[in-house]
Amino acid sequence: MSIKKLTLNNIKLNRTFLVLFILGSIFLSAGFYLVIPQYNAVLNKNELSDLGSFEVRIPNIQYGLNIDDFLLEDSEVQPNEFFSKILYKCYDSGVEVQRLLDNTDNVFDVRKLRAGKPYKILKSKNCEGPNFLIYEESSYSYIKYDLNSFCAERVHKPVERRLELVEGFIGEGSSLYKSMIDAGVSAYQSLTNKMERALAWSVDFHHLQAGDEYKVYYEKVYVDGQELDAGEVKAAYFKHRNKDFYAFRYKTDELDGYYDEKGHSAKRAFLRAPVAFSRISSRYNKRRYHPVLKRVKAHLGTDYAAPTGTPIMSVADGVVERVGYTKGNGNYVKIRHNKTYQTQYLHMQKFASGIKAGTAVKQGEVIGYVGSTGLATGPHVCFRFWKNGVQVDHLRENLPNTEPMPESEIPKYLEYIAPLMEILHPEDQEEEEESILELSA
Repeated sequence: MSIKKLTLNNIKLNRTFLVLFILGSIFLSAGFYLVIPQYNAVLNKNELSDLGSFEVRIPNIQYGLNIDDFLLEDSEVQPNEFFSKILYKCYDSGVEVQRLLDNTDNVFDVRKLRAGKPYKILKSKNCEGPNFLIYEESSYSYIKYDLNSFCAERVHKPVERRLELVEGFIGEGSSLYKSMIDAGVSAYQSLTNKMERALAWSVDFHHLQAGDEYKVYYEKVYVDGQELDAGEVKAAYFKHRNKDFYAFRYKTDELDGYYDEKGHSAKRAFLRAPVAFSRISSRYNKRRYHPVLKRVKAHLGTDYAAPTGTPIMSVADGVVERVGYTKGNGNYVKIRHNKTYQTQYLHMQKFASGIKAGTAVKQGEVIGYVGSTGLATGPHVCFRFWKNGVQVDHLRENLPNTEPMPESEIPKYLEYIAPLMEILHPEDQEEEEESILELSA
């Protein structure tokens, strides 16, 4: 009996304890709910505000690496310096140097190493020896050597192209080249050359007049945020001798070239001149007084004066017939273009790489560089032009055109150039809108 009573009493005590435990838990939980928001408020106002004081480090990614993890040694290739000498700064033995050269000769030809080009040696802050060698072969690409893995890769930098419209006038005694400089064009030489090529047979750039007007819509090429060059000319306009001339770049599966506002090809079978940024210093003349020989002697060519080293271009597609030197001609190249036409380029400083008899060349391809070899008083190229075996004045010749645009393509072309016309002449669009408003009023 006593045992049973004790058990019942224990049960009553356990029930009482359980009730008290539950009530205590509830009060304790409520206390936490009351305290925690106040704590959070203090944290949010004080401690969380201090989080903004922590330094957030953004990785400095260059050459596909976080540069901040490395010690950099900047240098540049010295005159007559071999690549192997540079590699001895990275390796202790010639065996390692040769291993890297053997493994990477298909990536970069070390014979093309150029004095003045920059390179970097990257050494990890946590390692003893150099890890990478970066050779900047151009503004557009670099060679990345992994010195630990004895391998390399050529990396082409991302290129950004931005479209821009440039316009200007030819001043008294000025030129397109000088006008581009005045207009603030960074890549003025490249853009001038490309605009002249686009309008080569429409505009006589050797006889521009004060007041001539131009507009060009083109790509500005950027690498690493820096403007490097003028890219493709999308549309060009030139008002010359009170006449309007246009050139629009148009590409399809069958066509690729410049055409005027009506769809006629802007390209001719021959360029007007073999040298850009030049002036005619002497014309075709059968009774010219020779400045060196001091006597009257037929001058059966056209002289284009330009600085020494200026590229000389083939005026048309053809095959090189002769490359040589004579006392009068100096260094010269002669090209056959077809059964009818041949051209010759005299007084070159030197020939372009790969130019020899039998070489096929394209219109605009560089074949040599302006010089003053032979009988010449200064740097220029004497350009000679043969028609059916007879030397003629090419500026007076009615030279053949290229193939015209198919009639079926004309409507698509006109639709394509319509927005480009609006970019070149926004004032026409504004006048048209004003006329519509006046009619509707």
